[in-house]
This record gives sequence, C-alpha cells and structure tokens, in this order.
Amino acid sequence: MGDDFDRPVTPNGDGIHWNHSTAEKLSSPEATRANMPEDINVQTPASSTATAVLSEKHVPPPPPPPPPPADDDDEDDEEKGMLRMSFMEHLEELRMRIIRAVLGLVVAFLLSMFFTKDLWTIVQAPASEALKHLGYHPDLVAITPMEQFNIIWFKMPLLVSLFLGSPWVLYQAWAFISPGLYRREKRWAVPFIFSTAGLFIAGGLFAYFVVFRYGLEFLLGIGRDVGVTPMISINYYFDLFVNVTLGVALVFEMPVVIFFLTLLRLVSPRFLLRHSRYAILAITIIAAVVTPTPDVFNMMIFAVPMVMLFFVGVFASYLLVLKREGRKFPWVPILIGTLGTAAVIGAVLAVFVLHYHYHFVHHWPYLAR
Repeated sequence: MGDDFDRPVTPNGDGIHWNHSTAEKLSSPEATRANMPEDINVQTPASSTATAVLSEKHVPPPPPPPPPPADDDDEDDEEKGMLRMSFMEHLEELRMRIIRAVLGLVVAFLLSMFFTKDLWTIVQAPASEALKHLGYHPDLVAITPMEQFNIIWFKMPLLVSLFLGSPWVLYQAWAFISPGLYRREKRWAVPFIFSTAGLFIAGGLFAYFVVFRYGLEFLLGIGRDVGVTPMISINYYFDLFVNVTLGVALVFEMPVVIFFLTLLRLVSPRFLLRHSRYAILAITIIAAVVTPTPDVFNMMIFAVPMVMLFFVGVFASYLLVLKREGRKFPWVPILIGTLGTAAVIGAVLAVFVLHYHYHFVHHWPYLAR
C-alpha cells in the first residue's frame, strides 16, 4: 500500500503527477498562500492580531451628528399657532366677522343720528362759506320733500359711520385672516389697523378741508360774471361731497396697498422707482377724475399729496425689504437731516413773521402782510 501511494498517479489523465512528497509540499502554509488568488487575504493568528491592533489605533472617531435644522423647528413652532379650519368653518368664520362688522357700523350709525344737526352744519360749511365768499345767500335748498330726510337722517349718518367704524371693520378683517398667518406676521395687527384706518380718516379730512372747499368755490364762481345765481340742492351737493370725500379717502390707502404688494413679493422698491413715471401719470388721471373742478390748480392740490403718498409707500416697501434681508436703515443720519431741514424752514418763517411782519392765515398761501 505504501508502494501504491509512492507510485505516480495521473488522475483524469490531466498530466499532474502526485506522490507523497508532492502532497507534503502542497499542504504547507507557504504553498497554500502562494497558490491562492491575490484577492483573498489569508492571515495567520499572529498577523491578524497585529492588524487588529493597528486598525484600532488608526480608526478615526465617528463624526458628530448634524445639528437639528433650526428653521424647520421655528416653522413648526409657528405653525402650531396657526388654526386649521375646513372650508365650511372658513365660511362660518367669514359670516361671523361680516355680522360683527355690520353691527359695529350700525352702532356708529345710531350714535351719529343723535348729532345730526351738528353734523349737517359741518357738512354744509364748505358750501355756506363758498357762497358767502362769492356774495350769495349761504343756504342750500331742498327741491323735493324727501331730500331733507334722505340726506340729513340717512345718508349723512351712514357716511359718518363709515369713518367712525373703519377701525372696527378693519379689525374684523384682520381677525378673519390672522388664523392663517405665522406668529411673526400676527404682530402686524396693530400697525395694520392704525395705519389703514388713520390713512382713510386722514384722506377724508384732507378732502373736506382742502380739495372740496377750493373746488366748490371755483365751481360756484364760474357763472358769477354772466349773471347766474347758484341754487344748490342738498341732494346734488351731498352726492358731490360723498364722491370727493370717499374717493380721496380710498386713494389715501396707497401706501398700505404698496406695502402688502411688496409683502406678497408682487412688486419691489426698485420696480416701483423704475416705473414711477407711470404711477405719477395714473395719479394725475385719478386726480382729474376725482377733483370736482377741471382747472390745473385744484387738480394739483390733490395730485401732489398723492405723489408724496406713493413715495411714502415705496419707502415702507424698502424698509420691508431691508428687514427681510437682515439689514438696517440708517435712521440717525436721516433724522439729523430732517431736523436740520425743519430748523431751516422754521428760521425762514421766523424771519418773515418777525422781520417782515407777515402773519399766518387759513387760506393759500397761508402767509400775508
């Protein structure tokens, strides 16, 4: 049997001869390592221990976990304050806000009815002063029996209630849209209500004290040189009064509209300044429509403040963009320049009053000797 093992064997006829010495050589570790493929790493116990020690020394520490996204957490915290409502709940909320706004107007209307005599004296004052200044009888006339009741006891208190109740109506509008706003946007409630209502009331006062008075005196004085005596009906007079007063009051909301268009990213300060000539043209056309007289002087009385309000809206839009970009407006130099300009104007007026003996009057140019 030993002879058979030592005898050369050729299995399967492949020409490989096997004997005892060949088997010992092939079974040695060196031969096994030499005959294995290169991509198989065979390690002895000693080499594997050394590799493990080296690997433990050179393995870098795991990177720290990334910080949680702060913006998402802030948005989640802000969204917690947002009220989720269905479509029918939105309609119910809208119905409730409209009812409350109307009730506020009703309360203002009822309060105005207690002061109808004083209110009508105020409304009639521009016509009375214009007629008296032109040399006519200062009273208005009623052509139909129902004019006095419709104007004095219904339309006039209704107009007054719109101005008195405007803060309440604007508050109801804000209360309707506020559940869908972020927490940082809800802080604009007080500035929105005061600025919008304040501009609306300021526009009505500007129309009453400036635009309507000058325009009415111009219109009534047109036919004086040809023997035409004006006889003004309270119905037509009040319709003209409402058109001018409400028209100017609504146009005074231009800064608020520009601010919200910028907030919605529909316009930008650069876009508004680039196209300001078109805005001035539109303001001039609106002034020609709203102003009761066709002359240039009265139209400019209305157009110049409107152009100034347009640039006030552009400035508010610029402040919003600066806050959005994390920048600050240089308030200190601007304040110093404004105070310096006011001081120069005050010094000039003081020279006119003290040295040249001018005094202030309630009509243009507001200075007379």
